[in-house]
This record gives sequence, C-alpha cells and structure tokens, in this order.
Amino acid sequence: MYRLNSRDFINFKADREIKINDYLRERGLSSRFITKSIKLGNIYLNSRKIRKNKKLKLGDIISVRFEDENPNGKVQLMDLDILYEDDDIIAVNKPKNMVTHTAKDDSHGTLLNYMLGYFDKNNIKRKVRFVNRLDRDTSGIVLVAKNSYAQDKLSSQFKDEMVKKYIAICKGHFEEKSGVIDAPIATSEDGIRREVNYAIGKHSKTSYEIIDEYKDMSLLLLTLHTGRTHQIRVHLSHLGHPIIGDELYFEKSDLIHGQALHSYYIKLKKVRCDEFVEIKAKAPSDFNFYKSAFLD
Repeated sequence: MYRLNSRDFINFKADREIKINDYLRERGLSSRFITKSIKLGNIYLNSRKIRKNKKLKLGDIISVRFEDENPNGKVQLMDLDILYEDDDIIAVNKPKNMVTHTAKDDSHGTLLNYMLGYFDKNNIKRKVRFVNRLDRDTSGIVLVAKNSYAQDKLSSQFKDEMVKKYIAICKGHFEEKSGVIDAPIATSEDGIRREVNYAIGKHSKTSYEIIDEYKDMSLLLLTLHTGRTHQIRVHLSHLGHPIIGDELYFEKSDLIHGQALHSYYIKLKKVRCDEFVEIKAKAPSDFNFYKSAFLD
C-alpha cells in the first residue's frame, strides 16, 4: 500500500472536523502545493485518492504524496560523509574547498552534484534542497531536505529554533574567555565583504567560548543565534581575532589550506514529530596544525 511508504508520503490524522485544504494549510503546506496535489491525484483520504476538498471526520488519515522530480543539476558520484538520514533529512559533512550549490562558474564538482549522485544511487527521485549553505572553504554540516514540506519546516527551524555550533581557530588570545558578540552586519561597499555597521546593519548575534589557547592562537566553540552571510568571520575579525587562513577578512596561512572554520554541531527537531536529533561532524584533518586533537 502506497500510504505506508513514508519516504514518498506524509500522513496526518484529523483531530477535528475541518476541510482538507484548511487542515493541510494549518500543517504548513502552501495553498498552491495543496491545489496542485489534488489536481495531480496526490492526496489520499483513508488510503483512497481524492480530487475534491472534502470535509474530514475525527480520526481520518490524510496522506500527501510527494511527486517524483527530475535532478536540479548534473549528477556526479562521490563518496560522501553522511552523518544522519531519515525520510525527510540528510545531514552531510561537506569537505573544504567545495562549493555547496552550482552557479554560473561552478556547474559541476559541487555538493549539489554529488548529493544528486547520492539521490540517484539510492533511488530518491527528488530535487536536492539545501536548508543551509557553507562557504567554499568552510567544512562541516550541511542539511538537505528530501521534499518541499521538509524544506519549509527545516528552514523555519534554522532561523529560530535550531542550535548551530562551529569551531574555529583564531589569531591571538581573548581577554574574555566567553562572551556574546552582538553587532549588526551589512554588506560593504565592494559588494563582497561584510562588515559591522551600527547604522544600517542587520541584527547579528554570535556567542563564543574559548576551548584552548596555544602560542598566538585560540580555539573557539561558537554558537550562531542569527544567520547572516559570513557572520562568524565578520564578528571575529571585528574583535581583532580573525580566523586563521581567512583570506577575505585576514590573510592566507601556510598552516592550513583555506580557513580554520568548521560547522561542528546541529540540534534540530525531526520534521514529523517532536523528537530532537543531535548531529556532530569531526573537524577535517588539516585542523591538526593546532596542538590538540580536539572535539572528537
């Protein structure tokens, strides 16, 4: 029975008498998606396909089928470090020196291409939908939604509820061994860099904790409370402690290829229930220029 295939369907149980369209909108599905799904015959009531906006009874089971989709990029194969997977989410540990999404100058060799290869290999007939992205030289956790419903739910979580922690190696020692950087960020005049700007910047908040100090460097655990572009890089540079190897906000380093910034930890709520999932990604081997084999 199709309804039992949780990868292709999401099921809801009616808790009162209400029209199907209204009920599904309350569950976060857009009116456009609902209308299209009914038209295509992708909505089932108690395992039977429907094409009208019927009124639900208490205990009715509404099942919405996700359409098969064509790949949204070139399919390429690569062994990926998959950290977590369920019917709605994949968490992958993105290596450094890899672009997350294809663009005009990066149509292949991106995480999108390799995720499409993973989808193809595992018969997941959907577009790859990224919930977050990392800069080319930042490694760590990237979340992928397997369907549009999951993307909407996770994107909403990512803005407000999701716990996101990074590790970084920075120049110098901090006077305060923990603290909060609450400084608004705006795009600089060159259109590429970001900067702290108290006049026009958007609210940006990062908390930090010093894990270790060695020579003229500090190892930090950082928590993102907002999600501005280059937020951690800008905030640490603003404090006078730029990230080692960050060529945009500091300088190239012979100690590490790229910048010493890694998306280490995410705590999220599953799409279909209130259960929480904690995901960790070990730092790449080139972080070992620092004295510690930290955060196993």
